Amino acid sequence: MSGDTITIPTASDFHIHLRQDAMMRMIVPRIAEGGVSLVYVMPNLKPPITRTEQALTYKAQLEKLAPNVTFLMTLYLSPELTPEEVRRAKQAGIPSTKSDGKLRSLDSHHLACSGVKSYPRGVTTNSDSGIESYEVYYPVFKTMEEEGLVLNLHGEIPSDDEKDICVMNAEERFLPHLAQLHANFPNLKIVLEHATSKAAVDMVKSLGDTVACTITIHHLQLIVDDWAGQAHHFCKPVAKYPHDRQALREVVAEGHPRFFLGTDSAPHPRTTKETAHAHAGVFTTPLVLPYLATILESFGALDRLQGFACEFGKRFYGVMERDRGKTEIVRLARESWVVPERYHFHIEGESEAGTGVETESVVPFWAERKIAWKIVEGV
Repeated sequence: MSGDTITIPTASDFHIHLRQDAMMRMIVPRIAEGGVSLVYVMPNLKPPITRTEQALTYKAQLEKLAPNVTFLMTLYLSPELTPEEVRRAKQAGIPSTKSDGKLRSLDSHHLACSGVKSYPRGVTTNSDSGIESYEVYYPVFKTMEEEGLVLNLHGEIPSDDEKDICVMNAEERFLPHLAQLHANFPNLKIVLEHATSKAAVDMVKSLGDTVACTITIHHLQLIVDDWAGQAHHFCKPVAKYPHDRQALREVVAEGHPRFFLGTDSAPHPRTTKETAHAHAGVFTTPLVLPYLATILESFGALDRLQGFACEFGKRFYGVMERDRGKTEIVRLARESWVVPERYHFHIEGESEAGTGVETESVVPFWAERKIAWKIVEGV
């Protein structure tokens, strides 16, 4: 790293939404544009991915659109998910072992599913099938612990007027559940996804080495004032107070190895964002490393970019990318340029006027704003 250039390995995004159909076809080829070559894919589609066969079918669709990207798949925690299905997901993979029989890093190209994602019912996009109580899933968690699958937690509980719970404290009220799950399954790898609060940072740091945390690009920048009344900054969990953002920045600047990049990039059509009931999600996929370099530099943590975005997540998950015969790198240069206003995609369908093609668009994070770094060489 010099003053005006950065050369690092391609990044890994351990929390991404790639959607379906026309939206998927627009997003997936743009993963590499952001300097990313490995992604951990969320299962909240319609219908949600609850079976290994669904995950494999979806993965094949994604690989066709971006054959040089490694896709790690997840299953959706729901009553359909059984211990038998967890074993089936694991058996669909091809792990390698050391001579002593201990599991080595897995070649993620061959993995059917790497984890299971838990959504509390009704708190975010396509979470109507989410959970209300964890105890019923303890047999599933025990099997995951035995088979080496990761539990990914959307760390909020539903709002409840009588209990004084709303979007601003839903994450903090969830944290005792995280601590209890870790206590009951100490060998189960758990990731608290997209943390937004100082309380979450403190909790994850206090727990054992099997508990980690993803942090998004936008939560390193936004606070509540930035999304209140601004639809394209609205996401779940919502950005919180300045001291919460500061805690996220400090743990990244510290270089803590159990905190790593998960963008939670979650695109929605502009028409469903700029409406009375805006859908939750911020879109960052095409510009991951330029965003990150710009934001980390703003609080003196540019030297932590490689560990946070390229190394810590893969180390925690114990995965490696497909061997393409060389180490792929991304080179960024200091260059002021403007984020695109929109990313367009086309929807084929039928209307009263007949069959045709409709153009829709997604507005990215920091649309039409200048950022300080640009990818000049990469995947």
